[in-house]
Amino acid sequence: MTARDIPPATGKLGVLTPGLGAVASTFIAGVLTARQQGVAPLGSVSQMAHIRLGTRDEGRNPLIKDFVPIAKLDDIVFGGWDPISANALEAARTCGVLDERDLAPISAELEGVVAMDAVFDQKWVSRLDGTRVKKETNKWDQAMALMADIENFRTENNCDRLVMVWCGSTEAFQQASAVHETVASFEQGMKDNDDNISPSQLYVYAALQSDVPFANGAPNLSTDLPCMMELAKTRGVPIAGKDFKTGQTLMKTLIAPGLKARMLGLRGWYSTNILGNRDGEVLDAPENFKTKEESKLGVLHKILEPDVYPELYGNVDHVVRINYYPPRGDNKEGWDAIDIFGWMGYPMQIKIDFLCRDSILAAPIVLDLALFMDLAHRAGESGVQEWLSFYLKAPQSAGDAPAEQDLFIQQTKLKNTLREWMGEQAVTHSEVG
Repeated sequence: MTARDIPPATGKLGVLTPGLGAVASTFIAGVLTARQQGVAPLGSVSQMAHIRLGTRDEGRNPLIKDFVPIAKLDDIVFGGWDPISANALEAARTCGVLDERDLAPISAELEGVVAMDAVFDQKWVSRLDGTRVKKETNKWDQAMALMADIENFRTENNCDRLVMVWCGSTEAFQQASAVHETVASFEQGMKDNDDNISPSQLYVYAALQSDVPFANGAPNLSTDLPCMMELAKTRGVPIAGKDFKTGQTLMKTLIAPGLKARMLGLRGWYSTNILGNRDGEVLDAPENFKTKEESKLGVLHKILEPDVYPELYGNVDHVVRINYYPPRGDNKEGWDAIDIFGWMGYPMQIKIDFLCRDSILAAPIVLDLALFMDLAHRAGESGVQEWLSFYLKAPQSAGDAPAEQDLFIQQTKLKNTLREWMGEQAVTHSEVG
């Protein structure tokens, strides 16, 4: 195979995050700690994982970061917008994900990541009060202000390239309307202050018009809109979405493929979560939970294929609940009660109690998406990057067929994409190990 001519990742890479809360501040702190103290960036596939090349007996198994030309951690510059926190240090201390002993050695650098005033509308996140917000009230003017922020950041930090990863809150549930059909209709809608244009959509528009790849880490309706897919293609910019796959949904994409592989039936899957961070507070509002619920509920259906296996998966009760519980903070707890059945229809149960740390699981995803989206842009990619579905709860499809949800198939697709770009043969066997 012929390798793509991918320019090297020279110079600085600016990583911009709309939202500088728990996830973004934890991501920034982890990268700073890794490059200052040599602490391994655990959970990051781009940094920690190997990739097998050729046949197994060839013994070629380099680290991904040594195989593909991704940016070095030392070359990353951080920026972002936030309606509440003034800088990444304040955000990290407020969110309480990391201990002070971990923040103290990097406190000066964290404080130097100053939040830009955000585009914020409480209509979309009713439980938050935004105080550090842009003065512009017209949505077109807000998008222009974001584009100015992007260019100022690029210039002031001497960045060669930029990427943007949404780390903000889940917005209230919405459905696409006529304003989202084309770039022209969206632009007119911004000028008209259309009620169905959300802040996250303005960030996507500003990023794409600035030739900045955009990955959507929340279930918001943004990169998956027709106007944004059109704009990404015409501007030649990669997009990816949506919703970071961290705790409970990660477990589902691990377990459901195993049940299906063994042809074990599923009768019901009850999931409930308790968390007390800003995300939990936002999701306590029914209109915001509805957005997250839609993202979470689609996973099992796509993995289990009830139309193909109706006797096994055609009658599944799938229930998802999220409860705001302040004492838990960022340490989310996810309970799953799974009712399965096997030989001669006899019932069995699986119970999971995952005491996870939401932002600790999300932070390496932000890093990987930023590095891989930058790589995709240099590789000449544009539009939906379906090969990055591995990281996302409700992955966006690049074609007519739905995106794959099985974590292990997603892993193979990710690594085979990298192999193809570098002129290596695809691998058809398991990637595990």
